[in-house]
Order: sequence, then structure tokens, then C-alpha cells
Amino acid sequence: MSETDSFIAVLERSIRAQLTGRNVGYLLGAGASYLNGDGYPLASRIWDGIKDEIPEKERSEIQAKLDIEGTEGLEHALDLLDPGGPKPTPHRNLVTGAIAKLFSQIDPPTDNHREFIKRISRRNDSFVPVFTLNYDPLIELASDDERIQIIDGFSGFYRSSFDQNNFDLIPSKYSNAPKGRVLRGNNGILHLYKLHGSIEWFSVDNSPIRVSLDHQMEDSWRRLMIPPQYRKATETTTQPYSALWTRFRAWLVHGPRALNRLVCIGYGMRDQHVNDVIESATSRSDFTLLIFTKSLTEDAFQQWAGKDNVLIVTSERCSHFGQEGTEHNRLWDFEALCKEV
Repeated sequence: MSETDSFIAVLERSIRAQLTGRNVGYLLGAGASYLNGDGYPLASRIWDGIKDEIPEKERSEIQAKLDIEGTEGLEHALDLLDPGGPKPTPHRNLVTGAIAKLFSQIDPPTDNHREFIKRISRRNDSFVPVFTLNYDPLIELASDDERIQIIDGFSGFYRSSFDQNNFDLIPSKYSNAPKGRVLRGNNGILHLYKLHGSIEWFSVDNSPIRVSLDHQMEDSWRRLMIPPQYRKATETTTQPYSALWTRFRAWLVHGPRALNRLVCIGYGMRDQHVNDVIESATSRSDFTLLIFTKSLTEDAFQQWAGKDNVLIVTSERCSHFGQEGTEHNRLWDFEALCKEV
């Protein structure tokens, strides 16, 4: 066996051991929703899909920032236009609305997400947290198709309201026992934390609600989506973000039931607000981070590759607990990985 084959074999054994271990959570980035072009666009391509929906004045101002050398995409451009006031700028509101319109016109296949949801719901863990940085409804659509319940903090039918206490509810069922029927909590309860909001979420009279994709937005409503980078830190102090991020930090750092493994799928590790929490988790001796994505920038790869509790799988190169090696030909792809979790 060649040195390359040996590295891949060892890497795959470690991946399998981690994915089948106890107390695993998942973090989904845009790469998990791209689906080789059949799903939702990557962040780097969103501007091309929405710019015709932006009025000429604001479109020109955003484009001018994008054209500046060193601007890292649409979110960074919006940062440069944002004075940091208490309310979103017109640029942000227009972009958020255009993203929601674009996404609402996409009818993505759900096969891979159905497989993903089905598999992780069979885990023997009491709770299985799924964190996502995406605004799209792929996880929700897949759960509907599979008839698998997901707890996302909202309750209600036509106009759901957010209550963080919903995450503390434990779905249970009666089972027969020698001494009679016993009520037992279910395993594999899926918690969905949409850390950057959703195209289905709105703030109405300062209260978060969730409505169906075809629900008509009213003029006084504000979309609960957070495109820009530095505003994420300030807007995540309000509901529902405050509760979602508190629980994200609890699952990774504080406990009471801190995860032993976080599986990042399709996330390029470039959001510092998210990375700060993950970085804190990697300081724990009982924690392993797994990163599966098509590619990482040099800076992102070097930030994580040297850690002895991190596995990285990309189409360009991999890292096995601090040892750098060759690329993997398939496991960086969500379509392949969803059959392994």
C-alpha cells in the first residue's frame, strides 16, 4: 500500500469512528445546500442572482464596494455600507428581500437531505442538534418528506411563534413493560438551530414568527435574516438569535450536555463569529472537530489543520489530527457524506 493510500485508509477509519460515536452534532454551510448546482446558490454567486432586483442607486453603491480590492463578497460589501446603527440599512433590507425572492423560486431536490435526516434521527443519542448557517428550508422540506419531527423553537400552525423553551420539550411515547405501560423519552430528537435566520422568519411587533414560504409578507414585517458579518455579533443579542446562539455555545462549550463531536459540512470556516465558538470547543480534551468541504482557503486550512483533535476532508488536501495529507475524492461532498453519517 502506498503512503497516499495508507493516509486515506487511516483517515477513513478515523472518520467512521467519529461519525458513529456518541454525542454528535452537525453544522451545515452553503455547500450542503448547493447540491452541485441543483440547490441554492453559494454565497459567492448570490449577487449575480439578485442584483437585477436591487434599485439602481443601491445596486451601484453595492457594486462599487464589491469592486474594491480586498472586498470578500456580498456580506463584506454590505458591511462597508453599514454605519452600524440600530436598524438595518436600505441596502441590507433590499438584499435580504431579494435573497428570499430568489430562494422562493428554487425547487431543490431533497433526496440527499432526506437521507441525512433519516440517518441522524436513528442515532441513539437523546438529542441530535443540527446547526445551519443557511437561510433555505431544505432541512425542513426533507423532514416533511420523511415525516420526521424537528424542533426549531417555533410552535403553532399558520403563524408560529418562537419560544426557546420548546427546545426543552422531550417527545415521549408509551411502551409495554412487564409491570405495565411505561412512558419513555424518544431518542434521536432533532433540534434545528438556524443561526443566521430563515427566509420563513419575520419580526412582527418585535416578536419572531415563522410562516409558510407562500405566505404574503406584510409591509410592517422585517425579515429575520442576517447577511452581513459584523452586524451578526450585535443582532444575535435579540430573539430568536439570542436563544439560538446561547444554545450553540452551550452545546459546544458550556454544557450541561456539551457535544463530543461537531461535523461541519459545506462550511468554508470563514465566519469569525461562528469560528470563535468552535475554537473554544477545540480546547476541550473530549471534543473532536470534523470539517468536510470542497475547499478551504490557505488561512482557513492552516488555522485548523495543526490541531490534534481536528479532521479535515477537502477535494484538494486533508488533515488527520495534525498530519497533512492528500485530497479525498468523495467524502467532502454532501451527497457522499449523507450516506455515512
